[in-house]
Amino acid sequence: MAVGRLHNLTRQLTSASETSSIWGSVPQAPADSILGVTEAFKADKIGRKLNLGVGAYRTEEGQPLVLSAVRQAEQRLMADTSRNKEYQPMGGDATFCQLSKKLAFGTDCPACSAGRVATIQSLSGTGALRVGAELLKRHYPVHIVYLPDPTWGNHANIFGMSVGHKVCKYRYFNKQTKGLDYQGMLEDLGSAPAGSVVVLHACAHNPTGVDPTFEQWQGILRVVKERHLLPFFDSAYQGFASGDLDRDAAALRLFARSGLELLLAQSYAKNMGLYGERVGALSVVSNW
Repeated sequence: MAVGRLHNLTRQLTSASETSSIWGSVPQAPADSILGVTEAFKADKIGRKLNLGVGAYRTEEGQPLVLSAVRQAEQRLMADTSRNKEYQPMGGDATFCQLSKKLAFGTDCPACSAGRVATIQSLSGTGALRVGAELLKRHYPVHIVYLPDPTWGNHANIFGMSVGHKVCKYRYFNKQTKGLDYQGMLEDLGSAPAGSVVVLHACAHNPTGVDPTFEQWQGILRVVKERHLLPFFDSAYQGFASGDLDRDAAALRLFARSGLELLLAQSYAKNMGLYGERVGALSVVSNW
């Protein structure tokens, strides 16, 4: 998101007519490949159209759908006259962080019970990924990050261009079978340098929608443990993939219960329809 806003800013600067500006040497930023679809959608004059560029709840009229649970929560907040606009603590709203942790790791997570999961509020999942990437850059000795091929477009921007990790790819999607390249994934992760960070989509892989089975997740876990890799889960669709919050968190909970240390970026943009609210959390599971 930070990269996207920077691109937007440079595009505005370079569109100005003043040629003597100190910003005159700023190059024109390329259009965002994902948001560009939305821009094209809005500009299209055809009445019957659907925007499939962004995964989002929509009404029959094509407008963003606000979930009834979100409406109810908003009404409760508006009715609570004891609330004020005080600054939040550095880690964000403590209750929100505790509930995010519970939603992701479940009610019977040993690491949570032992106080070994640190959680902070973030600017959606993008902010969680960025803060996590910065944490790894400053305090983790291996600056190699493996991303699935393909993956969400901003992963490489965040870990590579913005923070400075070396970004590598591991095989994920098999174009011939339209399914998971399970053996290729295991081979690539099995040959990754020890200690490398591996980004894993918790469920509803973006952009393919292809997820490993639970048995395959167990095989992935074995390789991660053998190579001493550090998992960084990106969970943007919990509950959105299968309709079951627990089922969509099964892979994350499998890894957390195995005793591994890991990171988790959570976004509530998709599963709760809070696209413009920028609501998310970053959790770090430690063995301290």
